Amino acid sequence: MKRVFDFFMALMALSLLWPVIFLVTLLVWCYLGRPIVFCQQRPGLFEKPFNIYKFRTMSLLYDLDGVLLPDEARMTKMGSFLRKSSLDELPQLFNVLKGDLSLIGPRPLLMEYLPLYTEEQARRHHVRPGITGWAQVNGRNAISWEDKFNYDVWYVEHQSFWLDMKILWMTLLKVISSEGVSQQGNVTMDKFQGQSNHSQGKQ
Repeated sequence: MKRVFDFFMALMALSLLWPVIFLVTLLVWCYLGRPIVFCQQRPGLFEKPFNIYKFRTMSLLYDLDGVLLPDEARMTKMGSFLRKSSLDELPQLFNVLKGDLSLIGPRPLLMEYLPLYTEEQARRHHVRPGITGWAQVNGRNAISWEDKFNYDVWYVEHQSFWLDMKILWMTLLKVISSEGVSQQGNVTMDKFQGQSNHSQGKQ
């Protein structure tokens, strides 16, 4: 039933929000150029890889050695606005239609993190990942990695229709307030590097 709910809610959202999606497409094209959509492989249900879609929020600036500059140097005002408003997440509605994502579930992280998880942390992949989730409405990027994984595993153990409805409502409030978009001192979060430092909020 959750998959059916996800499909029809995503279809309805796309039907209502297509003017917004069209406008954001034009803004990204004008301010950041092409590619307009950022595509990256992420682990899905039971760690099966899929390609996630987001509007691009960073410029493509390289150093003299041809290496991309840090996120802080590439984040633009337009990109910052898209992230704070969560408009950059809109293309993920197509991921929901395809069945890669659910509306509600643990956020899909990077493929490179998979070998770093403890057995308990890896349980976050026992459900379909989501556009938003319990960790997102309880701090998003402003909380530590330890707290984020604890929230994700708690959701796996307690998921229900009414909990999903609560998370959707709390997500709307978080988007309006732009709360928890980034970790203090970073444009998003530091990379997760495993058990040795995840309790300190490293990504």
